Amino acid sequence: MTAPEAESLRAPVRTRRAPAWRTQAPVVAAVALGGALGASARYALTLAWPTPPGHFPWATFWTNVLGCAVIGVFMVVITDVWAAHRLVRPFFGTGVLGGFTTFSTYAVDIQKLVDAGHPVTGAAYLAATLLAALTAVWLAVTAARRVLKWRQP
Repeated sequence: MTAPEAESLRAPVRTRRAPAWRTQAPVVAAVALGGALGASARYALTLAWPTPPGHFPWATFWTNVLGCAVIGVFMVVITDVWAAHRLVRPFFGTGVLGGFTTFSTYAVDIQKLVDAGHPVTGAAYLAATLLAALTAVWLAVTAARRVLKWRQP
């Protein structure tokens, strides 16, 4: 038997990989910590700006719009400008901003408005939040890219 033939009969060399929980634990911890901070900030905003029953939920509306704008700027910065640490995106993007913005409260607010006999306000809130949030992301991305382009020599 030749050397190459003998080499091919040998058992494959197995590399030892760390268990998935060891590589994912820091990511999960970053998301959890960021989520706690973002959700706490959102809660504080709703306490500072409560919504009377049957009225347009401005605190949740502006929370979602502001959060979407910040997400737009953040994504431009970490994709076009800064090679961020691997935990920055899970901590800030998924955690803080994911905890700050809220789809569940948005849905509950719509349901409360409809159940309280204010379906027009509920529909206006549904449409306005969607339109304003998407517009905020687009404007923030566009503005961030223009500012970054303008600053380059």
